[in-house]
Amino acid sequence: MYFDKAEVLDRSELEKLQAERLRKTIEQAANSPYYRESFKKNNIDSSIIKTVDDIKRLPFTTKDDLRSQYPYGLLTKPLDEFVRLHASSGTTGTPTAVFYTQKDLDTWADLMARSMYAVGVRRSDVLQNMSGYGLFTGGLGIHYGSERLGCLTVPAGAGNTKRQIKLIRDFNVTALHIIPSFALYFAGKVREEGYDPAEMPWKIALIGAEPHTEHTRQKIEELLHIKAYNSYGLSEMNGPGVAFECTEQKGMHVWEDSYIAEVIDPETGEHVAEGEIGELVMTTLTREGMPIIRYRTRDLTRFVPGKCKCGRTSRRIDRIVGRADDMLIIKGVNIYPMQIEKIVMAMPEVGQNYVIELFREGFIDQIKVKVEIKDQFFVEDMRVLQGLQKRIAAKLRDEILVTPRVELVQRNSIPKSEGKAQRVIDLREVEN
Repeated sequence: MYFDKAEVLDRSELEKLQAERLRKTIEQAANSPYYRESFKKNNIDSSIIKTVDDIKRLPFTTKDDLRSQYPYGLLTKPLDEFVRLHASSGTTGTPTAVFYTQKDLDTWADLMARSMYAVGVRRSDVLQNMSGYGLFTGGLGIHYGSERLGCLTVPAGAGNTKRQIKLIRDFNVTALHIIPSFALYFAGKVREEGYDPAEMPWKIALIGAEPHTEHTRQKIEELLHIKAYNSYGLSEMNGPGVAFECTEQKGMHVWEDSYIAEVIDPETGEHVAEGEIGELVMTTLTREGMPIIRYRTRDLTRFVPGKCKCGRTSRRIDRIVGRADDMLIIKGVNIYPMQIEKIVMAMPEVGQNYVIELFREGFIDQIKVKVEIKDQFFVEDMRVLQGLQKRIAAKLRDEILVTPRVELVQRNSIPKSEGKAQRVIDLREVEN
């Protein structure tokens, strides 16, 4: 059973459709100031695309390119034709913003409905969205996909486990959208409240937003007595729904009628052999308001070789195994160490050194920032130090959207490296 006939197109038909849509995407992108200049500089127009392989003739787009065009440099239509935007976190640095026309939102909702259908969610299901709403794309992406599929949708949002459990029981919720680390935490809380997960109404969990291992997925399924399905998305490509598992759980199908996926060597930019790990590069094919071409995601993955038993013909990517840059993902939020540095180093009480520690408390990933304080501010009055600690934590929360633990230490307490400073220390247990 398939939601859309595009899921089972013959490969030759699919690649012909991709080439056609890529040509249209180039023509549309040329209406934006950024791509108009880029295409002129590189002598590019849609006529160079004969087959989908010709995408290699196009230049990459990077996160820095998006930031340089903030806020409107990638738009292909007048501003009054857009109905929504999503943006990355951050108040001090330049964020990235993604704009959507109504047609873009409709296309995104269709892809999300297709994704959910692929793992067994049906119109008769009740879906509880346990993800944050707002500028983060995950919450609204799943929400509109669920409604497009016809599910009764419960917009519970993140946190508040007792309320989540009550809603699930009261409304006989059969499908959950939940980030992996919270799913593990939630399983323990369900038992603490006196409920047996095996007797809860849920059947399906949609998990994503943060990298996780197969071991984590199996643990979620075991603890919650549920089938958990992995997904991949990023705001630059709309949000969730770029790639999704099917019930086979052997890789995530990229919806190739809407995206072109490439896996490249991060150093050379050349394609790697199928099955080899490299950096994922994505191109939109159906977004009209803000198309993005050959976007370097910095996510490391591989194409899963062979055909999927489900019958879908789109290629599959494996779970994300790491990053080609220094981005951290904590509680589903993307955080760059430089965001933290900008905040702590701008405070007059802070000395020369700091370190970011990642650790796991229960099943939840946490972040701690250890900060050296100048001698004159490291006083014996605990109220003063606690006040400073709270101020730093609040400023960091405003910047990275996650509240870190802040530890104040004396000058020269943090070991110094002879070479490049080690700013991030990962203390989380390595999962097998």
